[in-house]
Amino acid sequence: MYLLSIFSVLALLTFATALPLSAPLSIALEKRSTLTKNGIVDLNVVRSHVTHLETKYLRGAAIFKRNTGVPPSSLKDNVRRATGSDALTDDNNTRWYGTITVGTPAVEYKVDFDTGSADLFLPASNCGSTCEGHTLYNPNASSSAADLNKAFNLVYGDGSTVLGEQYTDTVGIAGFVAKNQALGAASQYSTGFGLANFAPDGLLGMAFEDISEFQANPLVQTLVAQGAISDPVFAFKLASSGSELCIGDVNSALYTGAFAYAPVTEQGFWQINVDAANANGMAIIKDFPAIVDTGTTLILGDITTVSQFYGALNGTDIGSGFYTLPCDSMPSVSITIGGKPFALSAETFNLGSYDSSGETCVGSILSTSSLGDIWILGDAFLQNVYSVFDIGNSRVGFADLA
Repeated sequence: MYLLSIFSVLALLTFATALPLSAPLSIALEKRSTLTKNGIVDLNVVRSHVTHLETKYLRGAAIFKRNTGVPPSSLKDNVRRATGSDALTDDNNTRWYGTITVGTPAVEYKVDFDTGSADLFLPASNCGSTCEGHTLYNPNASSSAADLNKAFNLVYGDGSTVLGEQYTDTVGIAGFVAKNQALGAASQYSTGFGLANFAPDGLLGMAFEDISEFQANPLVQTLVAQGAISDPVFAFKLASSGSELCIGDVNSALYTGAFAYAPVTEQGFWQINVDAANANGMAIIKDFPAIVDTGTTLILGDITTVSQFYGALNGTDIGSGFYTLPCDSMPSVSITIGGKPFALSAETFNLGSYDSSGETCVGSILSTSSLGDIWILGDAFLQNVYSVFDIGNSRVGFADLA
């Protein structure tokens, strides 16, 4: 295992008090990547990542149904399969993480920023050995912490759990402060959250309250509700350099041209409609639903449409959702949203060599049978665009990177 750190810009948090409360600020993001070894794709690691994502979405769908009384439209046929199990032990995937503060006095924590979930949790001071090396949250040391006297319990595929107590506390991000923010203080972590497998201390969900296990506003929505930010948006650059999260606006230095917007079709996840998945100038798959997820490394789709996509390219199905293509003739792939095609770079579409021969390579678009007809647009897409998540107008926008 190794850490691939992407230090972009320095977060000038020390100057936050000199700025108006509504001024947008950014924080730098780091990246952890372990999907390949010596240039060869570790299919077991990728498959574990996909299993983790399948369970995350099925769990989110079950929470959505609990909170709203109806299943989410695109996942409704699969909600019954959401068991709350997740194989995190071997989850050596890719994560984008940065720093927040929690408590009074404020303590810094690194968190995974995940637009595919909605809750914040941290390892608590009474957590066991799997929390060693992480910065621990001690609510008793925070004068602004309040115990909600509610437990939470998430079960993972290896039989271990993330469980603990729900609190509210003061949370700071990029110079903004949310009071009475709901969070989970985990007294037990899955071994997959151990420092060797999970570099951040915790996870910060950035989707909608409808999929909140705590039935509470996610952090950015709390900032909006409390008037801490005037523009209810946040934006990401997730690229090979200069990666950052901007709160309360977009960073105009990081993109070029106009944004192409797609409305959120169902609040819960950041779910939109995609115009087309294209290869070599051809629109192969047209008009399909997709969730935009910074917590996903890959692009996932249903078995039928992904098979159709690779079939048009003479790709080889090697099982378990993977497809290979000749390394020396990888296609030009793009995703069209809001009428505008966004190209995937060769590096983001090509996960790496299938074997030591270096003749065939694995595509970053994988299939799954667990999520109905919905696609998941993760890093393999998001690293090619500047993305803005517009809470106020319930839409997601994309622009070309500067």
